Amino acid sequence: MSDILERLADTVEARKGGDPEASYVSRLLAGGEDSILKKIGEEATETVMAAKDGDKRRIVGETADLWFHCIIMLSHYGLRPSDVLYELRRREGISGIDEKAARSAGARAQAERK
Repeated sequence: MSDILERLADTVEARKGGDPEASYVSRLLAGGEDSILKKIGEEATETVMAAKDGDKRRIVGETADLWFHCIIMLSHYGLRPSDVLYELRRREGISGIDEKAARSAGARAQAERK
C-alpha cells in the first residue's frame, strides 16, 4: 500500500522547480512554506467537517486531499512518506499514553539543556 505514497512523492519531487502555471504542485511549492502549511490547514479543516457530517465518501476524499498535501509538505522539508511510515512502525505496539509521555519527557529534557 505504501507504494502509492512513494509514487506520489516521486511525482511531487519531479514537479519541484517546474512551471507554476502548468502544475498545481509546482505552484504550491513555489509559494513556499506558508502556502503549503495554509493548504494543509484548509484540508485538515475540510476533513474534520466531513467527519462531523458523517459522510464516508467525503471523509475518504478529504483525507486523500490532506495526505496529498502532506506529501507536498514532506517534500518541501526533504522528507518522504517512508520517514512517516518508519515512525509509525517504531511506535507500533507502544501504548499511546506511554508514547506521549516519552515525547513529553524528551521535550522537557531538551528544554533543560537550553
